Amino acid sequence: MRMRNKKNAAERIAACGDYLFGIDLIPQNMPVRLEIGCGKGGFICKSAETLPEVFFIGMEKIPSVIVSAIEKANGLNLDNLKFITGDAKNLPDYFPGDFIDLIYLNFSDPWHKRYQHDRRLTSPFFLNIYKKILKKNSKIILKTDNINLFDYSLKTMPENNFNIKLKTYDLYKSEFYNAPKINPASKIQTEYEKKFLEKNIPVCYLEAELIPN
Repeated sequence: MRMRNKKNAAERIAACGDYLFGIDLIPQNMPVRLEIGCGKGGFICKSAETLPEVFFIGMEKIPSVIVSAIEKANGLNLDNLKFITGDAKNLPDYFPGDFIDLIYLNFSDPWHKRYQHDRRLTSPFFLNIYKKILKKNSKIILKTDNINLFDYSLKTMPENNFNIKLKTYDLYKSEFYNAPKINPASKIQTEYEKKFLEKNIPVCYLEAELIPN
């Protein structure tokens, strides 16, 4: 479904300029987590509220989408959250090496057709980009309703120096969902996730840890 352009998106984003990313705005003593494809900001804003000791960054390449996230954060007066309007392929332009503690990939575009697979956010192309900015022993957390993308990710991640630590095809029925070892922010639901649960569509989930060189 094509996303409608929001009127005056650029002006509305500029009006919430305090929430725009700058590397010099990130406190050096806080862990940093990045959501790629933050959409309208439901997950990233709730995460920043829930974990004030963590600094969050939401990335979205569509201005008409991210404007809703930025305005949401502005209304909540969150001081541990910034946003980037940009493409994940340019992540090394924003962050130095050994910087990000955790990357969230929540319900990313599955790019169904085989010739589109290189555009998936768990393709070898993107995994190698993430390795340039992630800290040692950092993690990627993936949620998706798309089993094909999930199976693809279970294959590509180990092939590209990521060790699968947790995996399930149904997060909310998994044996570890209420266990202490699951990441607390993983229980925070995105807008898509809430809709899938209402329709009894299972949510696939994995945590993958970067293997040090």
